[in-house]
Amino acid sequence: MAKKKKNGHEEHMSESWLIPYADLLTLLLALFIVLFASSQIDQKKFQEIARAFSTAFAGGTGVFDFQSPIEPITPPAEDEKGRQQHQQQQSQNPSSPINEGEKEELKQIQAKIDSYIHQKHLTGKLQTSLTDEGLAITILDDILFDSGSAEVRMKDRRLAAEISALLVMNPPRNIIISGHTDNVPIHNEKFASNWELSVMRAVNFMKVLLENKQLDPRYFSAKGYGEYKPIASNATAAGRMKNRRVEILILPRTDVNDSSTSTP
Repeated sequence: MAKKKKNGHEEHMSESWLIPYADLLTLLLALFIVLFASSQIDQKKFQEIARAFSTAFAGGTGVFDFQSPIEPITPPAEDEKGRQQHQQQQSQNPSSPINEGEKEELKQIQAKIDSYIHQKHLTGKLQTSLTDEGLAITILDDILFDSGSAEVRMKDRRLAAEISALLVMNPPRNIIISGHTDNVPIHNEKFASNWELSVMRAVNFMKVLLENKQLDPRYFSAKGYGEYKPIASNATAAGRMKNRRVEILILPRTDVNDSSTSTP
C-alpha cells in the first residue's frame, strides 16, 4: 500500500514541471512577437497585436498596452508648391536650349527667309526671330484675313504658297502654326470669342500651307492663343495690329525626328 502511494506521489511530481515550462514558452513567444512587431515599425500592426494579447492574457494590462517606442518612419512630404512651379516652367519652356550646331542650321533658314522678305518688300509684314524654342516667323493677319474672318483671302494665297516653299526641308522639321488676336471682343455668327477665331485662323492657314505636296502633314500642328499672348500693348491701334498675327514656329531637330545629317 505504501509503495502505491509512493509511486502516485512521484507521478504527480513528474508532471509539475509542465506548468512553469508552459509559462516560460508563453513569455518567450510574447517576447518574440513584440520584437517582431517593433522591427517592422508598423504602429497599426503593433497595436492590433497588443490588443489581441491583452485580451488573451485575462484582459490585464501590461507591456502591450503601451505604444511602440519606435515611431513609424514616413517619407518626407513633397513640396507641392515647388513641384507645381517646376511643371509650370517646363510648360513655358518645353525645350532645352538649342545646341550650337542646330542654331547654325536655323540661322541659315532664317537668312533664306529674311532674303525672301527683303526681296518681296514685306519687312513690315513678316518678321523672323530665333528663340530658345526655335525659329519664329511672324505674319501680321491683315495680309491674310479680313476683319472677323478666319478664311485666308484669295489674293494672299499666293503669299502663303511662297511661304510654304520656304518650309520645305530635308529631313522635315516639326512646325507649329499659332493664331493670335487683339483683346477687342468678337461675337458673330461664326465665332463666339477671339480664342475660337485664333484657332481657326491657324488651322486654315496651315491647310493652305499643306497644299504644297512637298510638306508632310505629320510634322504640322496648330494652336490658338486668342488675346492671351500679346507682343504689344492693346491700348493703341498700332499695338493691336501687332497682336493680330499668325506665327510659324520651326522647331529644332530632335533624335525622334532626325537621326541623320540634315540639310536646311
